[in-house]
Amino acid sequence: MNITKLPNIINDINTVLLPRLCFGCNARLYRGEQILCTLCRDQLPLTEFNFSEENRLDRTFYGRIEIKKAASFLYYLETGIVKNLIHYLKYKNQPQVGNFLADWYGSILKEDPGLPSIDYVIPVPLHPRKLRKRGYNQVAGFGERLAYHLHAKYADDILLKTSHTRTQTRKSRIIRWQHQKPLFTISQKEALKGKKLLLVDDVVTTGATLEACAMALYQCKDSTIYLATMAMVP
Repeated sequence: MNITKLPNIINDINTVLLPRLCFGCNARLYRGEQILCTLCRDQLPLTEFNFSEENRLDRTFYGRIEIKKAASFLYYLETGIVKNLIHYLKYKNQPQVGNFLADWYGSILKEDPGLPSIDYVIPVPLHPRKLRKRGYNQVAGFGERLAYHLHAKYADDILLKTSHTRTQTRKSRIIRWQHQKPLFTISQKEALKGKKLLLVDDVVTTGATLEACAMALYQCKDSTIYLATMAMVP
């Protein structure tokens, strides 16, 4: 037997005994397919946003916070493949979903002429209590892989969440603004001074969480903030 073919044979045996399933439709995945089958991957609702032209996510932050540019990879619909992916990522202990999306999105962003050289990729943090409960930040893998593709530093110890709150999407914007204590703080202001920062998150709805993060990051003098998310609600 050709020993170079042995890994493929072992993988094929494992696939038969423990078949890998598509996170979108539960069909069996075949060699070369990861996370999604080819059919589901082709059906993903890509936003086609870039960092060169104005888009819907940019307009979400107009008059609220100074964001240099924002983009999102996918549309998050009430039903469908994207919702399934995010559900597996956040609640089914499948952080590899974030890596999968970041490798795809990262290959696009590194060719985007509108996105300058990023110094730091910073994930929206979880409160320590929620991090202990979930065991991981669902945005971490996404941020790390984007940093790899963009040749940037990944920093998850600079932006910190200081207040434990319920899901922000369940509160009106007026109620959110009534909070006197900032939700986020910065641990190393000098490190980000004058840097280009890419703030990343999973799904953006009203943009309130990203807005609060950006307000904290702007404590760093002369920093420029860009946003990138896995998905956005249309």
